[in-house]
Amino acid sequence: MGLPAGSTMPEFSLKDQDGIWFHSGEHVGKKPLVIFFYPKDFTPGCTAEACSFRDHYEDFTDAGALVIGISSDSQVSHHSFALKHRLPYVLLSDTRKEVRRKFRVANRMLNLLPGRETFVVDRSGKIVMSFDGVRASGHVSSALRALEKV
Repeated sequence: MGLPAGSTMPEFSLKDQDGIWFHSGEHVGKKPLVIFFYPKDFTPGCTAEACSFRDHYEDFTDAGALVIGISSDSQVSHHSFALKHRLPYVLLSDTRKEVRRKFRVANRMLNLLPGRETFVVDRSGKIVMSFDGVRASGHVSSALRALEKV
């Protein structure tokens, strides 16, 4: 299980699918963040999860939130993944798994598969929801419910 609700979001900087630096600190105080960690681009479960966030993207933006997907895939892989599946949100490349460690997202399946976890962070930078799920389903609905309370 990653960082629990009530924790302060760790600051981080990673490159997005277009090679542009994303600095988390630039968004604190402006809008809630929905950050989902997923194992790998183009795998069936991760594609379903990413497309579910895409399909509900307007619900997130209507709630004022910024959606961010993070995996250890390269910026080039993220770019292809975002193009193929028309993903309208930021995908960040955590190739060294440093941000994953900061959020305490643990590996699964005998430590072979990167964990899948979603966090909702309020405007002040506090984690208000942490959803740890091996399956790709449930992350979007849990995040949307948490945003209603923010």
